[in-house]
Amino acid sequence: MTPSTTFAGQTVALFGLGGSGLATALSLTAGGARVIACDDNPERMAAAAQAGIETGDLRQAAWADFAALVLAPGVPLTHPAPHWTVDLARGAGVPVIGDIELFCRERAATSLDAPFVAITGTNGKSTTTALIAHVLAEAGRDVQMGGNIGTAILSLEPPSPDRVHVIELSSFQIDLTPSLAPTLGVLLNLTPDHLDRHGDMARYAAIKERLVTGAAHAVVGIDDDFCRAIAGRRTGPTTRVHVGEAGEGPGILARNGVVIDGRRAPAEPVADLSGIGALRGAHNWQNAAVAYAVASALGVTPDVFAAALASFPGLPHRMEEVGRRGPVLFINDSKATNADSTEKALSAFRHVHWILGGKPKEGGIASLAPYFPRVAHAYLIGAATEDFAATLDGQVPFSRCGTLAAAVAEAAAAA
Repeated sequence: MTPSTTFAGQTVALFGLGGSGLATALSLTAGGARVIACDDNPERMAAAAQAGIETGDLRQAAWADFAALVLAPGVPLTHPAPHWTVDLARGAGVPVIGDIELFCRERAATSLDAPFVAITGTNGKSTTTALIAHVLAEAGRDVQMGGNIGTAILSLEPPSPDRVHVIELSSFQIDLTPSLAPTLGVLLNLTPDHLDRHGDMARYAAIKERLVTGAAHAVVGIDDDFCRAIAGRRTGPTTRVHVGEAGEGPGILARNGVVIDGRRAPAEPVADLSGIGALRGAHNWQNAAVAYAVASALGVTPDVFAAALASFPGLPHRMEEVGRRGPVLFINDSKATNADSTEKALSAFRHVHWILGGKPKEGGIASLAPYFPRVAHAYLIGAATEDFAATLDGQVPFSRCGTLAAAVAEAAAAA
């Protein structure tokens, strides 16, 4: 645990008692703060009280007594409307922050030179976070990985000069972290997402940009217009990463599955990704190139980096190879919950038997039409069945399967 000592002797309101909220309350208490915690879910309130955390109804609280409101990232800060606790806090002049901000303040107060790598982007941030942590661990570093990827940041060991924190950040978390200033800030890519929580793409991109604005050194993927513009606005040290033949100036390239260090002439190949199942597809080439940019900035040599890639196991549900029967691969990419992330998987394979469904997102799958020729058959499940059937009709053969189990059985038999 990382005790949050910067609010010692003060009273802090906390709303949201899920995994990160509970860890935050315990961290603040361990650091000497008084915490009054609240949640709309009575069961979470009871669990917090059982863990020794003081709970209360923040609607009836004396907000003038609070030094801060610590808000869980899943609770709306601005859109579609601020949560009622946010309105009460702002009315009393109380700052609204999150658990990442508590970590940043603790690092600034106790160990400012502790290495802190922060990663964000619309797609690929979990894989990139895990890959960076894996490479650094293989290089013998003490690595703490967490944030949006799973383990709450304040559940990790405290910042220290000989310990690297590798932290995935969502836009929700960045929005609650005004003092975000990592050693290395990574921005992978930007496409429309979570606009219901941020209002529009411009605001969403501006929030993501804050992660690299405050970074001592930024690593930015420049394969989309938003990120390319953000890289152009950077005034501090910036490493640009791009995939394919085109590029802007020196940087790290991922070309035809090979990571290339183009920061010096002549450019030097660093690692060949062919044969690494966990890093299939051009999107994973970008992830690997970004990981190299970060690792090299932290002193990892190219040979150590290349060796570490070969043992990277990947992440569950993200282009995960879950089985093989003869020539047929079974890939679980169920974390691909929007068209942009699904595109990455479809572009990596041919003759795909594609199971898709669930709840439809804005825009559906129409943008994936250029990849429909790669699909041998689609198997539709869940609430999105009819929407997806309408898009696929006349372009891709499909079956309405109802359940995932039925879809897997039918797809396996056909493949």
